Amino acid sequence: MSKPDVLAVAKLHPFYQQALESVYTVHDRTHITDPTAFAALAPRIVGVAGTGEASVPRSLLAQVTNAKVVSVFGVGYDGVDVAAAIEHGIPVTHTPDVLTDDVADLAMGLVLSVGRTIPQADQFVRAGQWPSGPMALGRKVSGARLGIVGLGRIGKAIAQRAKGFGMSIAYTARTEKADSGFKFFPSAAELAANVDFLVVITPGGAGTKHLINAEVLKALGPRGFLINVARGSVVDEEALIAALQNGTIAGAGLDVFANEPHVPEVLWTMNKVVITPHMASATTETRQAMADLAFANMQAGISGQPLRTPVPECMSMVK
Repeated sequence: MSKPDVLAVAKLHPFYQQALESVYTVHDRTHITDPTAFAALAPRIVGVAGTGEASVPRSLLAQVTNAKVVSVFGVGYDGVDVAAAIEHGIPVTHTPDVLTDDVADLAMGLVLSVGRTIPQADQFVRAGQWPSGPMALGRKVSGARLGIVGLGRIGKAIAQRAKGFGMSIAYTARTEKADSGFKFFPSAAELAANVDFLVVITPGGAGTKHLINAEVLKALGPRGFLINVARGSVVDEEALIAALQNGTIAGAGLDVFANEPHVPEVLWTMNKVVITPHMASATTETRQAMADLAFANMQAGISGQPLRTPVPECMSMVK
């Protein structure tokens, strides 16, 4: 008996890929590599598997007329045309919660790295420069002012960690969280003007594109640091590079970029920047948990069982 057909719209993590292959026939990006073959295959597709960076446009959803679910391996799903999916009766799922701790950990790691110049210190010692004299002084992190752009699950987890460093915490979000206990600012620029470290953890998509722009960076100021563990699209990368070159801000810790995996070469050589390869949730434990949840959503969608974690826009479809 043949296995049901699933389309992978992006290169999947091996944990997710292996789980899917145990139950389904997985077609790896056939819609891109062989559109003619995919036209014949499309009506047989019962599930679509993607990642947080994957593209699932309206045109693709119109082809997979028998798909029961789009299961995204990741929290972000801004590449999925959710409105079109709903129109076609295809719920979209993602993997929240299971990666909250890891992303929050890396965010604080970047705060410490840029403030205390930890990667630069490592290179300083390895390059044999220590005998010639001490490094330049870093910036104290404990007791500093932390601003969070987006106070969702991960934003709250970052705040919890920052409290352990005695940091004062403020935030901006689409709406004020009255029970948060933190100071609210109605805009990113107003928040930036009142903090030392500005951590970005808001969802991506058209609504937040270039939310962190030249105005916000100017407000952050020459002693302020930007940390981005959200999406590259949220930050105006050209404005950020200019701000770093001109000393408009003190530095940046960046895990995400506008054109991943390609990072502007100018950032490679900036001593005031710490860059990581979109690795915030990249631990074995969390990747396995994400794969398990994405696979459970796929199985549930295809079999008509309750979905584990539909995206907010699709909640009404599964009640």
